[in-house]
Amino acid sequence: MLIFELSQPGRRSGHQAPSQAADCDDIPAELLRTSAPCLPEVSELDAVRHYTRLSQRNFSIDTHFYPLGSCTMKYNPRACNSLAMLPQFLARHPLAPEASGQGFLACLHELQEILKDVTGMAGVSLTPMAGAQGEFAGVAMIRAYHEARGDAARSEIIVPDAAHGTNPAT
Repeated sequence: MLIFELSQPGRRSGHQAPSQAADCDDIPAELLRTSAPCLPEVSELDAVRHYTRLSQRNFSIDTHFYPLGSCTMKYNPRACNSLAMLPQFLARHPLAPEASGQGFLACLHELQEILKDVTGMAGVSLTPMAGAQGEFAGVAMIRAYHEARGDAARSEIIVPDAAHGTNPAT
């Protein structure tokens, strides 16, 4: 069922807008709405129950066995998620001035140092993401390792047929 099917004219939930309205003076007139948005008119309780019901229909690692590889669903401990949702992390914009992100950068540096200590490696990178980018970073590190040892002859890797065909890294 769509939330619009629950909608009834005049049904509203409590007003949760900020105490001060946003200043629209700087917005060009042609970008301002001339009519109200087409939103469902439901109570807060109906909205919460509707989306909770939908969320319970999701297949998730929290509720089902998921036997696929690490490239799909990740297990993120709740404690880590709550830390990642702290405003100091959540509101950090990648284009913000460097000066405003020094605490964030310090946390990343400390994490790198901890990972170095735990693994015994000379260095770690937090930059590569999953998928092709992560695989490329791994393959590049393997190549650098062999080149540093003077073993430039190792220029090929064996990849199983079941590997992701979309990974240009391999």
